Amino acid sequence: RTGVWKKKSGSSVFEKVLATEKVAKTKSPRFYAPEDVKKPLAKKANIKPTKLRASITPGTVLILLAGHFKGKRVIFLKQLPSGLLLVSGPYAVNGVPMRRVNQAYVIATETKIDVSSVDVSKYDDSYFKGAKKEKKSGDSMFKEEAAKKELSADYLANQKAIDAALKPIIAKTKDLEAYLKAHFSLKDGDRPHLMKF
Repeated sequence: RTGVWKKKSGSSVFEKVLATEKVAKTKSPRFYAPEDVKKPLAKKANIKPTKLRASITPGTVLILLAGHFKGKRVIFLKQLPSGLLLVSGPYAVNGVPMRRVNQAYVIATETKIDVSSVDVSKYDDSYFKGAKKEKKSGDSMFKEEAAKKELSADYLANQKAIDAALKPIIAKTKDLEAYLKAHFSLKDGDRPHLMKF
C-alpha cells in the first residue's frame, strides 16, 4: 500500500489521496564487482610557494652540498617562482656559472654582500629549461657521437654581465675573493653541527 492515505471523516475507512511511484533513476548493473572500486578524491590542497629559510637573503654566501659544484661557495641572488635559488659563483672567480639549486642542499654562511645593484629580474625558471631531447632510435648506437653542445651567445653574454656586476662588489670586501675560491671540505674529527659558518 504505497502512497498517502487519509482517514475519511466520520468513518474508519482510509482513502488513497496520492499515489507514489518508485522509479529507478538508473538501470541497476547486471553484475557487481567483487571488490569495491575506490574513486579518487578531489585534491583540495593549494600549491603554496616554497618558504625561504630566514638565514638565506640576497647576497648571502652559500656552500653547495650536492651536484657538480659541491663544496664550492656561491652568492645567492634571488628565489625563483619554483622555489629554487638562483646562485652564481661568479664564474670569473671560482668557475660556478649562474644556476638553480634547492635550498635543502646548501649551507648558509654569515658572510653577506649587497647585491641590490645587480639586475636579475629577467631570469626565471624558463631561462634554464633547454630544448627537448630527441628520442633515440634503434640504429642510433651505430651513428657517430653528436658534437659537444655549445652554449648560446646570449647565455654567455648574460653570464659575463652578472660577473661584471658582482666583481666590483666582491673587491670591496677584504679576502672575499679568496674565500669564494676556497673549497669547503670536512676532515676526520670535524663536527659540522658545532661549526659556525
